Amino acid sequence: MRTKANSLAKLIMLTALGLFMTINFAKATPSTIIWIPSVDFQGFKSWHLGMDNYIRMQKVNGIRGAGIIDLGLTTGILPFKNFQAEVGVDYLSMGDNVYDDHPIYFNGKVGFPEGGMFKGSPAIAVGAYNVGLKTNLTNYNIVYGVIGKTIPVIGRLSAGYYTGNKKLLVDETGASKQSGILLSWDRSMTEISDKLWFAVDYQSNKNYLGALNMGFSWNFSKNVSMIFAYDIYNNKKAFYNSVNTNANTFTAQLDINI
Repeated sequence: MRTKANSLAKLIMLTALGLFMTINFAKATPSTIIWIPSVDFQGFKSWHLGMDNYIRMQKVNGIRGAGIIDLGLTTGILPFKNFQAEVGVDYLSMGDNVYDDHPIYFNGKVGFPEGGMFKGSPAIAVGAYNVGLKTNLTNYNIVYGVIGKTIPVIGRLSAGYYTGNKKLLVDETGASKQSGILLSWDRSMTEISDKLWFAVDYQSNKNYLGALNMGFSWNFSKNVSMIFAYDIYNNKKAFYNSVNTNANTFTAQLDINI
């Protein structure tokens, strides 16, 4: 499973990077709900600046642990309305020199928006993220697929699956926890304000990425919004860096579209 996941991740990233280098180099994060990848895409030649901060809100075994900071830009690379793609690179600080000496992580995805394949069709996205440069340290090589559909009144529901490097996606004992499901609900709360959006997403399994996340965003202008959310990790004993376990976090995510 790991060999197939790593090969697919490399193929996706090589294809995406080949396209990406024809426009410009940038740092980027994939379009997400709160925590998990979404079926959204940046438009062609549009740029998205993301600055995400995760603050530890509790202690595990008396230790609060370091926070996480993620900086980047996302850009769309295909000029088609019904077939889209985006690529980028994360600059990720984990609060630990073992990881922070290798802070670059690539990502990319391709897919169809809702109605892109046929009238009423769901949105589909396939991609890879956390493709790091340091073997068996940051090359998580997470490959995923997500399908989403907007239902009147209820909002958008999405579901998917992910898998990655079995040597890195592990629990606190080192046992492989490389795969799991992705679920989300999100909705613009137009009854209150067209600037308000609510969301819940979930990533399964007992690795450091497994979490339930709940929050909202507010659009301060057409191009600037902020997400505020709380993250409850499935396994608080899992290590997200070489020294700290996974205490719950509060996240504030600034999103700027250019």
